[in-house]
Amino acid sequence: MFANDANGPDCWKCSLHVEWHDCSFCPVIEQRQGIARRSGTATKPLRAAARLPQPARRKNLFKPMKKLSTSTRRFRTGFTLVELLTVIAIIGILAGMLLPVLAKVKVTAQKRQAALEISGLVQAIEAYDQAYGRFPVSHAAQTAASTSANGNLDFTYGGIFSTPGGPYTVQSPNLFLTNSEVIAILMDYTNYPDNLSLPTVNANHQSNPQQTKFLNAKLSSYDSSQPGPPQPGVGTDLVYRDPWGNPYVISMDLNYDDQCQDAFYSLTKVSSPTGANNVTGFNGLVNPDGSANNFRFHGKIMVWSAGPDGKIDPISANAITAPNKDNILSWQ
Repeated sequence: MFANDANGPDCWKCSLHVEWHDCSFCPVIEQRQGIARRSGTATKPLRAAARLPQPARRKNLFKPMKKLSTSTRRFRTGFTLVELLTVIAIIGILAGMLLPVLAKVKVTAQKRQAALEISGLVQAIEAYDQAYGRFPVSHAAQTAASTSANGNLDFTYGGIFSTPGGPYTVQSPNLFLTNSEVIAILMDYTNYPDNLSLPTVNANHQSNPQQTKFLNAKLSSYDSSQPGPPQPGVGTDLVYRDPWGNPYVISMDLNYDDQCQDAFYSLTKVSSPTGANNVTGFNGLVNPDGSANNFRFHGKIMVWSAGPDGKIDPISANAITAPNKDNILSWQ
């Protein structure tokens, strides 16, 4: 291909040669430069472009990566039966070791909770005594204490507990009352549940005219008239129960001689180290005159729980042997 300059014969000329190859484009370019006729003609070839290899040459230029044999790349997709049974056995052993520890921790926490609730009861009764100059008891309880056979003028709000020989009722002589009326007064409940002795212990705030709530106890939806195990807390019957569902036993020194006598711990078989009428008993209790069933606490209030087993024994066990030894006491 030639191109002539419009200016005349003194033009320079270029020629372009193209070389074609199969499946690749590799042009060879030459340049001819024309100079004035008087100076002759010179040809200067351009550097040839690098040629790409033919397809036949390129086929072995890049070698494919060798694939590993499938037998060497075999992966396991699950457990064998033996491995699975081994894991299950190990889990079972660990669970067997852990469950007793967790149960022990739970019982320890429940004991601590019972001790706190007992302490709260004692403080609430003391606060009521300071506010009104009397204990939160009904006239029926005061009358029963004053007509007691031993004449110590103390009163115990008890309950019914399990013993090796069957159910046993902790009560003051001449009258059985649970702690419900004490709770009604301390928490200022006026709608007291049906009670054969005192249906209106705090009606119109007569036992708590200042309407002060001396006790903030956990409430429970447990209804003693319905089937089912007792629940901790203050139920719909206003009975205050420990973490194991047993009622707290409350004794108060109604004659203010600083000698409180509990219906259970006053028993000689429970509080005497030898089973006889010793002067000194277990858990700091004393028998001032050595008479039968006359062990007392030097103080005004005694509150206790039957403990994790919920059992007591007033006949064949003392205060530091089972089932009495796990009881939680306010004076201990």
